Amino acid sequence: MKSEHYIGMLSGTSRDGVDAVLAHFNGDSMHIMHAKCVPYPTAIKLTLDQLIESAAPPDQEMRELLDENLGRFFARVAQDLVREAGMEMRDIKAIGSHGQTVWHDPDGSPPVSVQLGKPGLIARGTNTTVVGDFRSADMRADGQGAPLAPLLHQQLFSSDKEDRAVLNIGGIANLTLLPANGEIGGFDCGPGNCLLDLWTNRHLHKSYDTNGNWAAKGTMDQHLLTRMLQDPYFSRPAPKSTGLEYFNSTWLSEMTSGIATEAVDVQSTLVDLTAHSIARSLADSGEPARLLVCGGGVNNAFLMRKIRDAIPRVVVEPTNWYGVHPDWVEGLLFAWLARERLNDSRQNTAPITGATREVLLGDVVTAPARKP
Repeated sequence: MKSEHYIGMLSGTSRDGVDAVLAHFNGDSMHIMHAKCVPYPTAIKLTLDQLIESAAPPDQEMRELLDENLGRFFARVAQDLVREAGMEMRDIKAIGSHGQTVWHDPDGSPPVSVQLGKPGLIARGTNTTVVGDFRSADMRADGQGAPLAPLLHQQLFSSDKEDRAVLNIGGIANLTLLPANGEIGGFDCGPGNCLLDLWTNRHLHKSYDTNGNWAAKGTMDQHLLTRMLQDPYFSRPAPKSTGLEYFNSTWLSEMTSGIATEAVDVQSTLVDLTAHSIARSLADSGEPARLLVCGGGVNNAFLMRKIRDAIPRVVVEPTNWYGVHPDWVEGLLFAWLARERLNDSRQNTAPITGATREVLLGDVVTAPARKP
């Protein structure tokens, strides 16, 4: 494969803005040239927060409005990213845009996963080919549609000398299993930052608990932790995926009902919930020698300490020690997936999502003809 530039963009379950990565690919090598996170405008952020809080899929009017507004915003982010890198859009082969997930119910009848941010608007706004809708093909093949990150984790972080795992802590925490000799695996283990952010916003009116400082002042409530870990999701076998449709304010209210626990102690217990659900997932799958961590949760020092305490036999390290900054692994994923799609490379997601056949991930929206 020749030398090319791709952009990868997404907004995760934290809904704080758009992560955008400009990556250079040359054969099997890849490296990030420029990356940024652009916060959502207030109107978009409030609309998304209200939608997620409703714990229901968007109606048609809301869906169309968000699809348009997010598509235009993603296009502006891509243009700014390229300009800041000292390049022009004509230098970009394609954009891989995951969009914003607003509903994910792979076990529904029918299964559905909704990502908004109209690829056609991004293509027109940037005059560049866009690959979007990365999850539908997997779900049509009876897969969960998520997580997809293990596909890239295998390329970047696997080793033939030791068993490894990769942990991405976004709103939801997902694991990639990379045995030295064996088949890749991956699944969502449960809440990452989503409940921590929700509780912090409710009691401190802040978007997140910086470094876990507030949680560190509290004391874990064992009764509450046990109640939460008894939720059936944590004992379900893989493949499995989840989202804010499940782990949300309603779930948290039900879990804390009838328990007289101080707010700061609940926050501390939620940190333990994330750490223990990750540790349980690793124990059930066979602990690796090394766990590489990426995503926003890597910046929560208290959470990282709790994870290390929960898996004392495992070496825990951030992914930047292995060549990719923790904040930009998922952005790079969608740049890489766009390249894979344009090269008609089918993905074997069966051991990750449970898909029954190899799939071409993503739909291609061709850019308008460029003027000479």
